[in-house]
Amino acid sequence: MSYKACIFDLDGTLADTVESMAYIANKMLGEYGLPAQPEEKFKYFSGEGSDMLIKRCLTAAGDRELVHLEEGKKRYRELFEQDPLYKVEPYEGIIQMLKELKKNQIKTAVCSNKPHEAAVKVIKSLFGEELFSMVLGQQPKIARKPDPQGPLKIAADFQVSPSECVYVGDTRTDMETGHRAGMFTVGVLWGFRGLEELKKYKADRIISDPLELLELFEE
Repeated sequence: MSYKACIFDLDGTLADTVESMAYIANKMLGEYGLPAQPEEKFKYFSGEGSDMLIKRCLTAAGDRELVHLEEGKKRYRELFEQDPLYKVEPYEGIIQMLKELKKNQIKTAVCSNKPHEAAVKVIKSLFGEELFSMVLGQQPKIARKPDPQGPLKIAADFQVSPSECVYVGDTRTDMETGHRAGMFTVGVLWGFRGLEELKKYKADRIISDPLELLELFEE
């Protein structure tokens, strides 16, 4: 199969954002007098958008009635907007891999459950404006992943069929998204989850180094 486009998840796939998420969410929890949560837990709180992250975070911190949910969602966004790049770094090898894809004329995009403006800001800050043709974050008119609406919109905008796209991510949500969109799914082992989850949700290929992705576009 000759693939023409590659669509990436952001958090845990392109960039390590777990320390950033934990810092901001724990700051919010502290304002409500709730205990901070271990950074490692945020690898499992994340993946389905910031609203779900806050719901899981509050529940774990003892707010089981979710008294602070609506206020917390708003406050998390406010705090994130103040410092969206705190402790956020691209994973090793990502930039080199993206440059190779661009050199080989593969169309690249980001599809994230992070709010759209935040996703655009993070991608531009970490990668500039040349390495991705499109960035699509969470928006009111586009259902969040694992609904395939986002990746399918990207494929349509790129004028390629879903079967000509590779979808790359690190979680169950990503594998479900890619499969529902009819795309070839690649699970990455450097992200927030691990081999067991990627196998369970039937990643078509699993890689441990970003440069391994290039092999798909050489086949």
